[in-house]
Amino acid sequence: MEGVSVRKIKKICVFCGANSGKDVAFVNAAFHLGEVLGKRKIDLVYGGGKLGLMGCVSTAVAQHERQVLGIIPSAFTVNNLVGETCGKEIKVATMQERLVMMMELSDAFIALPGGFGTLEELFQMISWAQLSIHNKPIGVLNINGFFNGLLSFVDHAVKQEFITPRARKILISATTADELVDKLQAFRFESDPALSKLKWSPSSSQKEKLDLTLHL
Repeated sequence: MEGVSVRKIKKICVFCGANSGKDVAFVNAAFHLGEVLGKRKIDLVYGGGKLGLMGCVSTAVAQHERQVLGIIPSAFTVNNLVGETCGKEIKVATMQERLVMMMELSDAFIALPGGFGTLEELFQMISWAQLSIHNKPIGVLNINGFFNGLLSFVDHAVKQEFITPRARKILISATTADELVDKLQAFRFESDPALSKLKWSPSSSQKEKLDLTLHL
């Protein structure tokens, strides 16, 4: 990456399925991503537990002696629903609180294959970046073309002028873990001049949670 300014990334939040998926390539890629993060001395933030791809990536990171932080709603911990978190665990009350904490504690975001929950987390982070709530890079690891349809849909939305070309640049994609991390490190946030003027004020609560109230 000669001549390219590299962003310092210490913690990456990974969104992915609590299932392993049909293709064994998804499991292999999740383990490999964890290995790549470990070798690059990058810590992991994720949704907690040990199910599916979430368990694969967290186990691999921990095996490389990097810190693993699982942020999990208390409801999921009843009756050991999602299994034991591989590393430190923070329990929160709501899904929204979980996502806000993930945003605050991470330097970048990666989505692996997953279902509705993974897609919600991915697009929430994208929309918050578009609104200049954060300026952190976001990417999908497109294993065996899993995200091809989604990326095509996003490009279609650009053509139909519902997503601007500037906003489209927020979503990065790559087919290998090393390539994706390189792209995240090279990412330069380009804010929308109008949306960047929005004022998102921090909460005054003792817990210092992010208040996403819009002040015009």
